[in-house]
Amino acid sequence: MAAKRFDTINVIPFIDIMLVLLVIVLTTATFIAKGLISVELPQADSQVQQSEVIEHSITIDKDGTYYLNKEKVSLDDLKAKLKQFNVKDTIVLRGDKRSEFNYFVSIMSLLKKRGFEQLYIVTTQE
Repeated sequence: MAAKRFDTINVIPFIDIMLVLLVIVLTTATFIAKGLISVELPQADSQVQQSEVIEHSITIDKDGTYYLNKEKVSLDDLKAKLKQFNVKDTIVLRGDKRSEFNYFVSIMSLLKKRGFEQLYIVTTQE
């Protein structure tokens, strides 16, 4: 018995699969282009207040003087004020490049002990 020979390839199933994939891509692209899927949110009697993110700035000048939110403070005052801040607050650290590295390390040590989560170090691009 001789084997049956196929002279043509049936591409209809392949075209069906490609059309389904095209529909999925176009549908997804529509949601991505709009940036969101429109949803009407239900109303509730109680709401949870989200706390505002507060940003504090610590600056070290070339002489090793500390500033908290542009206000001159000693290292002990800075320690006391950091204890009052929420650890989720953002801390922005600016240090003069001519200041001693020890000043910077002492501030970083304080922030690490306190457990601050959001810390930014401001630099300039060369």
